[in-house]
Amino acid sequence: MSETWETVEICEVVPGDRVRYRDYEFTVSRIDSPFLGMDAMVCLIEDEPTRWFAYPGPRNGPVEVLRPT
Repeated sequence: MSETWETVEICEVVPGDRVRYRDYEFTVSRIDSPFLGMDAMVCLIEDEPTRWFAYPGPRNGPVEVLRPT
């Protein structure tokens, strides 16, 4: 089975998705929404043994997700 990158809105991302966002590629562990008390903001959280990082963005902003074809 092959996989391709598909552009979706951030609000369509679920934990476990592999995403490319800004200059980073990572697997989403958790999603905080609303973020900082703003319904229009979401924060994608990467929580790996070697790295933890938070990627905030607009709920309807674009992000690429690796999907099976």
